Amino acid sequence: MKMIHLSDLHLGRRLGEFPLKEDQEDILEKILKIVQKENPDAVLIAGDVYDRPIPPEEAVRLFGGFLEDLARAAGAVFVISGNHDSNIRLAFGSRLMRENNVYFSSEFKGVLEKVELTDEFGPVTLWMLPFIKPAHVGAFYNDIDHDDYTGAVARVVEGSGVDETGRNVLIAHQYVTGAERSESEDRVIGGLENVDGEVFAPFDYVALGHLHRSQKAAGEKIRYCGAPLQYSFGEAGEEKSILVVELREKGDLEVKTVPLSPLRKMTIQTGTFDELMSSEASSGREDFVRADLTDEEYIPDAIRQLRKVWPNILEITYPNISKGLSEWTASEETEEMSPLESLESFYRFMRGTDMSDEQEEMVERFIREIWEVEE
Repeated sequence: MKMIHLSDLHLGRRLGEFPLKEDQEDILEKILKIVQKENPDAVLIAGDVYDRPIPPEEAVRLFGGFLEDLARAAGAVFVISGNHDSNIRLAFGSRLMRENNVYFSSEFKGVLEKVELTDEFGPVTLWMLPFIKPAHVGAFYNDIDHDDYTGAVARVVEGSGVDETGRNVLIAHQYVTGAERSESEDRVIGGLENVDGEVFAPFDYVALGHLHRSQKAAGEKIRYCGAPLQYSFGEAGEEKSILVVELREKGDLEVKTVPLSPLRKMTIQTGTFDELMSSEASSGREDFVRADLTDEEYIPDAIRQLRKVWPNILEITYPNISKGLSEWTASEETEEMSPLESLESFYRFMRGTDMSDEQEEMVERFIREIWEVEE
């Protein structure tokens, strides 16, 4: 059985003030072409279809058209909800869609939902597990620790009666212990949402969503395909992809990575303000950019000026200034200094020289004015 695994579309997402509608339309068209070429028995969408529980209308229309195209290009389509989705809204009309081999995970009822498909080697059971927390599971089982994600998922798998002698595929949206996160994902303090990979032992393949980096989570058969687009600068330079999974006889699994090329990447441009303003780069100008300015002083109105060259710039950082500030704080007894002494010390640390008399007088005047306003 051939399956295509994708997840974390986050339709309706924005990067700062920039909408991603055009970028998402482009990547969905590219995914559809891969599906049409591969002609899979099933497409597995492992959650976070939308970026928020009540998505904008244009995101709903975009996914609706994509879903119609997928249903024509694949034998079946399976969609589960992620932590960004509303399970009920996403699964609207799911019983009607089943007639066209489009399967949505419905409201969680304590066990895994299942659909059985057949290929030349016999039946394959596809199981769907929308994003859950222990509290969701505790509504059906009274022996659940509300801080134990592993125990909660294990209890659901156990209660679902998975026949391990057959071939089983799970579609889930959870964080598996040890997997590598990206900046663009929601996090739970203390790592409480971790699920140990051992709970997925009954399955021949686990199609995971939630993390935006393509990776093996706990061996060859438990995988994140990652988000199809870069959604944070921590993902800059990463190649995005979807996975083509072939499950033959039990134990015979092959996973192929198919790269995706975005309309615009997220890139980090490093240099002085003048260097980035005079850049002669012929490509990448339309990318979403973070400018790491190596100047030793802040540049007034830098982001507006840089947008003349890099129109989709999102952030500016000053790594040298930030590094200098942290090093100075660690090297000085700043708590016992007066405000003027602290500024003099910082100036000396950063510039290697003392303030001039004129600069000291100006700083003293500003300090007095601030104190007068506060009083």
